[in-house]
Amino acid sequence: MKKIIFLFILINFLSYSEKQEKEIITEAACGQCKFGMKSQKGCDLAVKIDDKTYFIDGAHIDGFGDAHDIDKGFCNTIRKVKITGKIEHDRYKVSQFKIIE
Repeated sequence: MKKIIFLFILINFLSYSEKQEKEIITEAACGQCKFGMKSQKGCDLAVKIDDKTYFIDGAHIDGFGDAHDIDKGFCNTIRKVKITGKIEHDRYKVSQFKIIE
């Protein structure tokens, strides 16, 4: 019985920590053009977290300039970003997104 209670507490703790927003520094780019994601068509903003890529909800690929700009566009360049959000249903729900120059 103690093992079951411990397991229940552990599962609740892990699921609670997954739902909390975290601030991290990571890479962002076009999921299709730069990260090779094929689950959506077109050009969509994505981030890489722990070697896994996630499309973003809450920020748009053209919200930071032309996505196809040769030097700084997300379809041509992987950018370093500071983001706050959480992973939900295999997507990253972003509440803050800042490009680090």
